[in-house]
Amino acid sequence: MIIGICQIDLIIHNSHSLKGKRQILKAVIERIKNRFNASVAEVSDNDVWQRSQIGLCVIGNDSSYINGILDKALNFIESLHLAEIIDHRIEIINC
Repeated sequence: MIIGICQIDLIIHNSHSLKGKRQILKAVIERIKNRFNASVAEVSDNDVWQRSQIGLCVIGNDSSYINGILDKALNFIESLHLAEIIDHRIEIINC
């Protein structure tokens, strides 16, 4: 079993309140879940209205496939133009 974990730091430029941030994050998270069948959640910076950190996890049996899915998810987030990725970390775990 291969587990791929991606931690993504975002800046949300169009957010002027926590409510606005949550609307944008909800759209990003739901689109990732639907498109890539991945587990996604906001994991940090919950009370900061222009920053967020989300975690993305994919499980499979091929590390190159898992890494490809995580890379495609990062590109997809950028293509939405709802938030800017300022940093990301990918970890692949072999169990």
